[in-house]
Amino acid sequence: MYTIAIIDDDVYIGNMLEDLLNRNGYSVIRAYSGTEALLLLKGRQPDLILLDLMLPGLSGEAVLPEIQGIPVIVISAKIDIDNKVDVLMAGAADYLTKPFDTKELLARIAVQLRSQTADSRGQRLNFEELHLDTVSHTVWVSEIPVHLTKTEYAILKLLMQNPGQVITKSLLLDKISWDTPDCMESSLKVHISNLRRKLRAVHGKDYIEAVWGIGFKLREN
Repeated sequence: MYTIAIIDDDVYIGNMLEDLLNRNGYSVIRAYSGTEALLLLKGRQPDLILLDLMLPGLSGEAVLPEIQGIPVIVISAKIDIDNKVDVLMAGAADYLTKPFDTKELLARIAVQLRSQTADSRGQRLNFEELHLDTVSHTVWVSEIPVHLTKTEYAILKLLMQNPGQVITKSLLLDKISWDTPDCMESSLKVHISNLRRKLRAVHGKDYIEAVWGIGFKLREN
């Protein structure tokens, strides 16, 4: 089930959108201000965002540049062409003017999700509850984002590209050296320990297994 975030301070419109999306098989999360939206997105990773521009606190225009790796459809009463151009140039995937036809909105959502799925082929790695996007360089456990250092990300990416295989320490250092030249054999253990701790902190599961004397692999159930 796709999850869509509604960021709109208009309760009536938000309720209408939530009901519409629920009836069409989508899960919904909501925020009512720009500040609340950024807090919400730190803990959840929706598949698409419906964003109003005229929000209390931070405006939609201020929120938009902070959103990475998630398609955003702006829904706004602002009809000036310059507003539309500015928002699209700032990273919005689409722009729909209020009032709007619900069938058109559903069609635009479907197009963005279909495009997102197509674009992610070969770009999103998955292992059980672990998800890594090689385009946005983001990592989630289930729907919860995990913030990694550049070295931790490179290590996890290599392990997820080779599920079930033991990656030797020497191969690991060689493969990630281009992205993280500061990672040495003496510090590798520390980086992996920190990575395991961050992933385990979400719900207590250890995803990385040390194979004594050889290297590391993803732990299979």
